[in-house]
Amino acid sequence: MTSSRTSVIDQRPMPEVHAQCARSPLAHLFTARDDGDAGVVLEEKAFLGHLTLRGDPAQPGFAEGVEAALGLALPLTPATLHQNEGGRSIQWLSPDEWLILVPGEEAFTVEKALHEALAGRYQVVNVSGGQTVISLSGDQARQVLMKSTPTDVHPRAFPVGRGVPAVFAKATLVLRRVSESEFELVVRRSFADYLGRWLLDASEEFGVCIKA
Repeated sequence: MTSSRTSVIDQRPMPEVHAQCARSPLAHLFTARDDGDAGVVLEEKAFLGHLTLRGDPAQPGFAEGVEAALGLALPLTPATLHQNEGGRSIQWLSPDEWLILVPGEEAFTVEKALHEALAGRYQVVNVSGGQTVISLSGDQARQVLMKSTPTDVHPRAFPVGRGVPAVFAKATLVLRRVSESEFELVVRRSFADYLGRWLLDASEEFGVCIKA
């Protein structure tokens, strides 16, 4: 396969600069808190690498190239999510679009690897600066979701490994179930404050623990 000659720029600042200056979209709101026997646990998974990938899965070498670069098979079934223990995941968004999440320090490496592994018509865009992830877990997490979204989150309809774009408290986001006890909300930076406040209010009756 012919490698891509696309120029890729590392958008993440040097570690020492990042440590001093980086501020996540919810740093002002999600400060450490524990109500004791909390039914809901909230945590911002800040500074992850977010990449959007577009291409034709039927194109020769496309699926194989993605797997070689990412270490995960390309999801071809609608609303499915593949993930590994190293913190990487790839989620089906549409027949020709996927969302890739990786640890922040790996975003540039993965982006370069995709360009090197893919050829033909495809697109990789680093959108890390425009999104963040909220983790929602706890015994009452599903109750909070049921108050917030029309998406059916019953375990029969929303098992582990499922992820969908969803309407949530009149905003839009990507809702994912990453384990039996944890959901993730991939939100735009511009919606983060609003959705964070919504989650705090919706969780109040159950008791809240915020990991910071």
